[in-house]
Amino acid sequence: MTTTQRRVSTARLGAGLAAGAALLVGLTGAPATAAAPAAVPQAAPQAAAPKADEESGEYKVLVVGKTLGFRHSHIDETTHAVIEMGEENGFTVDVWDPPNTSGGWWGPGSPGQPELTMDSTPFTSAEDLSQYATILFASPVDNTNDLDPNKPRLLNDSELAAFQGYIRGGGGYVGLHAATDTMHSVPWYSELSGGGARFANHPRQQTATMVVEDPTHPSTEHLPLQWERYDEWYNFTANPRDDVRVLITLDESTYSGGRMGEDHPIAWCHNFEGGRAWYEGAGHVDSSYSDPVFLEHLRGGIEWTAGKVDGGGDCVTFAEVEEWLEAADDGSVRSQHLLAQLAERLDAAEAAADAGDRDAALAALRTARGKANGLTGGQEISGKIADLVEWQEGLAKAGL
Repeated sequence: MTTTQRRVSTARLGAGLAAGAALLVGLTGAPATAAAPAAVPQAAPQAAAPKADEESGEYKVLVVGKTLGFRHSHIDETTHAVIEMGEENGFTVDVWDPPNTSGGWWGPGSPGQPELTMDSTPFTSAEDLSQYATILFASPVDNTNDLDPNKPRLLNDSELAAFQGYIRGGGGYVGLHAATDTMHSVPWYSELSGGGARFANHPRQQTATMVVEDPTHPSTEHLPLQWERYDEWYNFTANPRDDVRVLITLDESTYSGGRMGEDHPIAWCHNFEGGRAWYEGAGHVDSSYSDPVFLEHLRGGIEWTAGKVDGGGDCVTFAEVEEWLEAADDGSVRSQHLLAQLAERLDAAEAAADAGDRDAALAALRTARGKANGLTGGQEISGKIADLVEWQEGLAKAGL
């Protein structure tokens, strides 16, 4: 896919390439609805990057199960599975899942998890949230699908500002299943969770084949390339591929009710405004959280977004590198000449990668990496291109 074909996100953080600098690119304002809710702040305070306990090596994860709409039964199973996972893998878990009376067609309200939940919202400030290495959204539906500005969102304006600051400060985000079915009226959140893709609908629960497109990521390297599972399979409002690294797609020929065609992403990851985001659209059925294969997949997502593991080029995409190039343009003739050459090489690499020609993609990327060193701040761009090289080398090694 060429540069001109991409839909470049308006909600990303373009990193400044002078040492220690950062440029904020296209921060989201109020949700784009006919009658928007109160404006989302244009910028949020920068949070300190989440850190593990220096002595024990442990870190903290926040599980968000708060539900204002239909409540998924797996939220409880997810919570307990992640708590147990943490006990075995060196992290502790806080839970935000208060009971509430927000009833509707789905029932009288949400029972929450009163025995586990925090007493009050943890989304108080970016600084407070920075105690968490990553935040997991376990299907916290809020019934905002119709974009009605009068309906309460999962996070109100001040909570959302805190969350934005946390992500921009290097925080992690894990989205499970209906994490794309919340805060529909906040474009920034939709970009974070799915490159703009939101839950649209789903057919009946059934068995389908998940196709592992990228086995280089820590969350997918253990998976079979053809992964057959019983679950509830989402259709999305858009294909997120232009803005994310797709990890797994659905083979719509193996089940009924798919509406996205031959390219149906179901799991993905990306670097977003300084943070790391990972999403898995499966996980509706409770049995997922006693399935060791699925749990290993989830653990990889948690650990990668928390910054505890790396691999496979760390979800760097061609679109991400393009944004770095835009930020590196200092207006000089020399800079613009080098940037044009780099863009040409990256376009050639992306076209070859899309065609499955790993050798051609790698040749173009290695040339581009050499040219990047001639730019101001080119070391950072060169590092991003090196991530693309690692990704393509991993796919070649896997025979993909």
